Amino acid sequence: MLEISTHLQGILDTLPTKPGCYQMKNAEGTIIYVGKAINLKNRVRSYFHADSSHDNKTRRLVREIRDIEWIVVGSELEALILEMNLIKRLRPKYNIRLKDDKRYPYIKIHWQEAYPKVTVTRQMLEDGARYFGPYTSAWAVYQTLDVLRKVFPYLTCDREISGQDKRACLYYDIKLCAGPCIGAISAQGYRAMIGDLMEFLSGHSEPVMEKVQAEMQNAAEELRFEKAAALRDRLKAMHSVVERQKVVFPADYKDSDVIAMARSEAEACVQVFFIRAGKLIGREYFVLEGAEDAPDAEIISEFLKQFYTEAATVPEQLLLPEEIEEAKIIQEWMRSRRGGEKTEIHVPREGQPRELVQMAAENAAETLSALHAQWQADSHKQEMALAELQSALGLTKTPNRMECYDVSHTQGVATVGAMVVFEQGVPAKRLYRKFNIDSTSIGNPDDFASMEEMLTRRFRRWQSAAESDPAAPKTKPDESFSLLPDLIIVDGGKGQLGRVVKVLQAFGLLEKVAVVGLAKREEEIFFPHNPQPLLLPRHSQALYLVQRIRDEAHRFGITAHRKRRSKQGMASILDAIPGIGPARRKSLLKHFGSIDKIRTASQEELQQVLPAEVAQNLRSHLE
Repeated sequence: MLEISTHLQGILDTLPTKPGCYQMKNAEGTIIYVGKAINLKNRVRSYFHADSSHDNKTRRLVREIRDIEWIVVGSELEALILEMNLIKRLRPKYNIRLKDDKRYPYIKIHWQEAYPKVTVTRQMLEDGARYFGPYTSAWAVYQTLDVLRKVFPYLTCDREISGQDKRACLYYDIKLCAGPCIGAISAQGYRAMIGDLMEFLSGHSEPVMEKVQAEMQNAAEELRFEKAAALRDRLKAMHSVVERQKVVFPADYKDSDVIAMARSEAEACVQVFFIRAGKLIGREYFVLEGAEDAPDAEIISEFLKQFYTEAATVPEQLLLPEEIEEAKIIQEWMRSRRGGEKTEIHVPREGQPRELVQMAAENAAETLSALHAQWQADSHKQEMALAELQSALGLTKTPNRMECYDVSHTQGVATVGAMVVFEQGVPAKRLYRKFNIDSTSIGNPDDFASMEEMLTRRFRRWQSAAESDPAAPKTKPDESFSLLPDLIIVDGGKGQLGRVVKVLQAFGLLEKVAVVGLAKREEEIFFPHNPQPLLLPRHSQALYLVQRIRDEAHRFGITAHRKRRSKQGMASILDAIPGIGPARRKSLLKHFGSIDKIRTASQEELQQVLPAEVAQNLRSHLE
């Protein structure tokens, strides 16, 4: 045994011999590794044996361990599930884990509704909906839906569908909606179309195409030529999608995922090919970190546990590049995910399956190489932008931490201040914060006062952290407020800049924190106590960086404002719109019945209740 503390020795001596999970902590109490074991005592004690077979990563882990907690469960399967959930929630630094901790996008079919809509979401819920994914690119998801909507014209509006509406929206006229609102398609027919869409997304396109072919022939025989032409166009669009899907197996071959990987020093790229009904219908790549020193089989095993926890479907078969130690328990877990149906794990040795695994490995290697080139290029651009900005603004040090502030509201309603943080030239979204501003009045907004309030609250939090008693019980400081920025960028000209300077002076920070204002019209940069603005070169990396942080602050502020506004209710928004008082608000609600119908009303419909100018003003505010 290695030399260990009395505290750890006491834990090792009292560990149970039952299955469970263990959590290893460092001196700060942070969980740095999560593992599972059939026998907790044997597994945890093995880390502290003076074993030359331990890799460098394990040796570094053991040196950091100061405490161990464990949880006993009833079986190895329960231990596996608990381990996966803990890694997903805690993301310990010594575990192999999916690099992006954001949620991946899914296509969501709202099957539980009478008229199912199709949306994109980043969270799977047990709500009766059907999910497809995850995908690594939201852009690719929307591109896929743009194509599928031409084939299956699904609903996108928020109308309550009764089939009795007098008029359909523009999407019906351009053949991007089937028009259930006006009864152009029945509820049963609409659900059947969405059912076909789900089959198509699952890769089972032949039955759907045969069905549409038969409907087209029937319509032609019954002389419903317009219907037949629409079905012909739909069938043509389906063919264009299917032609891109490569046939690799007979149609009755098991639905399979082909998985292979490539790796660099600390990262691994796993490529997944999705085979459905014998066709390669798509592929995705995922990057894992914390992979240094880990054998390939362990990386593949960890990927399977993390990916299929998030995956909307688990296939009948997985084709892997090599055997994995946990294959049996992972198959048992996957069976539970598939409702009792078995998932087989194979390592193909020859033939088309083996060639597909090799092709996936080649794709993974090319993807990882391209990602490394992209990361290096991005890093170089960021370094260049920061150096340019430091030089242009005459800063004494590189602005490695920049903060940008913006104020968003609607006529003074639901005012929100936004604070975004960039570190080394990239967004640090974990540090973004919003401020609900209540000092301004409805109809009389004061952006200067809002900015001053936001900055005062931000630096009051910094001051509180700086003055905290070192002897008091330590809580982890909020990095958003406890650290000072190297540079503050305020979205606005001289007026906003003056308020920020006033706050910095009040806290004695004007000599420590650089601050500039960015005016929108000409992208002029203003400095404190200097009437002459600076214009950065039009195509400089410094200007792109400043614009990016300003746009990000605006986006974050608008999003937070809309959320707050929706919580307050639209009635207050109506009251805040010039020309609409209590009487007109009452008339609007009486005439249209709901806020949603006011939103979707045309200019002509609004003018039945309001003067033309007020109606136009209302529409522009609600949009």
